[in-house]
Parts: sequence; structure tokens; C-alpha cells
Amino acid sequence: MTKTLPSTRDPGPAWSGEAPDPLRFPDYYDGIVVKRMVAFLLDGALIVVLMAGWWVASMMLAIGSLGLLSPLAAVYVLIPLLYDTLLVGGERSATPGMRVMGIEVRRWDGGRPDRLQSALQSLMFYGTVGLTSTLILLVALFNPRRRCLHDYLAGTVTVNRIDFAQVEFRSPARAGTGRAR
Repeated sequence: MTKTLPSTRDPGPAWSGEAPDPLRFPDYYDGIVVKRMVAFLLDGALIVVLMAGWWVASMMLAIGSLGLLSPLAAVYVLIPLLYDTLLVGGERSATPGMRVMGIEVRRWDGGRPDRLQSALQSLMFYGTVGLTSTLILLVALFNPRRRCLHDYLAGTVTVNRIDFAQVEFRSPARAGTGRAR
């Protein structure tokens, strides 16, 4: 007997209760630290492009308005926070870099994070990384679910995206039949 579960693109949670145990469900966490690092670099490149575009646009507006619109340049510092908040808090729960690497952010109970939780996670990330010169990210190496401090503080977990529509589940063989399958 086989069953298929719904795709993770459905709005429902990926699991119920607490995050999956890495010993019982290692597929959720395989290679997650390296994938997060590569995703961060890809997203960093996109953020740099967005920030450069905003800087050029705001300078043109400031020159064109004889300096009246120059305060718009202050939005420049909010671009990384908005990028993470809007994309992780969106329907895919992942930034473009995370999507390329096949990972997503989930709440501890398996649901998708909302914008407020995503904003909290982003603020904690940039705050803790800025204060510790990225050393705080080493926390991920010392826990089985590979969570960073900002994940703990925001109540999130980053996992490999698993498309349950592609997974085939088989019922366990009956105990005591003595037959090999």
C-alpha cells in the first residue's frame, strides 16, 4: 500500500508538533550548513545589486530635486532587512538563494513563518552577526538541527525543501511473517 502526501507548496504545515528529529529524519538537515552559506552568498550578491540600484536612483532623485529628495537614500540601509523579511515571510518561505539551494525556513511547528516572525529573524540575524563578526553563526555546528542563534530567537528552523508529492511511503512489513519482500 502506498500513500503520497500533499506538496509543501500547500499552506499547511510540513509537520506537526516540534521540528523533525535529525536522527529519524536526516533528509531535512543533510548538508544544511553548506547550503545556507552558499544561499547567503547568492542572496548577498542580489542585495548588493539592489542596493547599488537604489543608490543610483536616490542620487538621481536628489540631484533632480536639488536635494529635497535626498532623505530617500536612507532607505538604502533597510534593503537587506526588507529583502529577507518579504521573501522568507512570503509564500515560498525562502529567498532566491535559498530556493536555488533547495532549502526553506519553517516555524518550529512546521508552518510557514509570517512577516512578523520573518522580520524578527532578519533583525536577529543582522544584529547578532554585526555584533559578533559572524562568529555567532558557529552555533549551527553544535546542535543537531543546525539552527543558528537567530533561528532559536525567532522560533524557526531551516530545512531542506522536500516535495512530498514525490515521496512514496510504504506501510511497514507485517512483523512475524518470516517472509522477505
